[in-house]
Amino acid sequence: MGKTPLDLVFNIEPNVFVSLEEYLRTGGYAALAKSLSQGAELSLREIINSDLRGRGGAAFPAGKKIEMVRGNAETTRYIICNADEGEPGTFKDRFIMTHIPFQLLEGITIAAYLSGASQGYIYVRHEYPEAQGILIKAINQAEEEGLLGENIFGSGFSFHLELFSGAGSYLCGEETALLSSIEGKKGRPRLKPPYPTQSGLWNKPTLINNVETLANIPKIIEKGASWYRSLGTEDSSGTKLISLSGDIKKRGLIEVPFGISFAEIINDFGGGPKEGRKIKAVNIGGASGVLVPPELLDTPLEYKACAQAGITIGSGAIFVLDDTRSILDNVQNRLKFFLHESCGKCTPCREGLRQADIILDKLIAGQAGVKDVDTLTRYTGAIQEASFCGLGQAAGNTLRSSLTYYREEYLACCQENRKSAGGEDLALMEETA
Repeated sequence: MGKTPLDLVFNIEPNVFVSLEEYLRTGGYAALAKSLSQGAELSLREIINSDLRGRGGAAFPAGKKIEMVRGNAETTRYIICNADEGEPGTFKDRFIMTHIPFQLLEGITIAAYLSGASQGYIYVRHEYPEAQGILIKAINQAEEEGLLGENIFGSGFSFHLELFSGAGSYLCGEETALLSSIEGKKGRPRLKPPYPTQSGLWNKPTLINNVETLANIPKIIEKGASWYRSLGTEDSSGTKLISLSGDIKKRGLIEVPFGISFAEIINDFGGGPKEGRKIKAVNIGGASGVLVPPELLDTPLEYKACAQAGITIGSGAIFVLDDTRSILDNVQNRLKFFLHESCGKCTPCREGLRQADIILDKLIAGQAGVKDVDTLTRYTGAIQEASFCGLGQAAGNTLRSSLTYYREEYLACCQENRKSAGGEDLALMEETA
């Protein structure tokens, strides 16, 4: 999809499923061999110099996280690939797992070597049976070829990798809830610190990274940090996978270098809005992301620039809404999702989302007043500031941004502002009826 040149990190080809034979033929596992040959210190320095950041949403420096695990006195360490891709509108990790699984396995193995882990898990969401099947087969093939398991490449480094199937909870995408799930407990978040890099799986140092993050590593080791940095900008290196959907002509997964604007992504790769329609709003970052107006779409896809504009890149999902869409309907759809997925552990998330949903119901039905919009604004702040984990903190992003940029649409639903076709005050008519 689109016009991306085939010299990036993932080089997306929708109908190509790369086998182990093909992956090896095109240079696959050369990066692992190089890492084992030159040693962990040099390889880790390459990752740090590349400025690779976590692609799951937090954007924490990947090399720094590996270094934190490696620096522990405890020698029993684990690595977990977070493949619990539950963010609505996001399908980038699924592509990696189904189309280029060996690039992911190589990245996990290199990261395990650099961090000193000998056991790893890929935590895959329950709703991805196809991806699970492909990964299990790929793990078995890699073991048969000596690319996983004991004494890889005769280096003395051994690494065992298993697939763990989630049970359908969005919350398990949060790293500490994921740890609890693997340990056989309820998938609920833990208090931090301590962080997983210090005390993670079974209280041992644990490296947890997203699928896209780990799949970047082989290319960085193979081609070098300088090449990787040249793909993006000084602030944001490399490329980003974008799940593009909504009211546009072409939807799908694309790979773009950092620095490209959101307008370019939507118009050049997505073909722009459908005929006769205009863009009304764009949801960036999935359900936990923000809703922005068209005038912000010239913002470059870059961590610093997006932070200054109040945009969360998140998982890289972009959903376009045209002028036929209702902002309130869109916001409530996302709110109901979080209300359903909340574990109920903390009051701000559990009750705040419930009360926000009640207010939105009243607004959509035309039964709310301006004071309800003010109350909704206060609730949103409380949800974001006082929730225990990232689910509640991010659940208010769409609400907050929509109240900022589309407040007039909220106010237009209020009884004080509704007018009949003839200009009569509908609220007054209802009171006197």
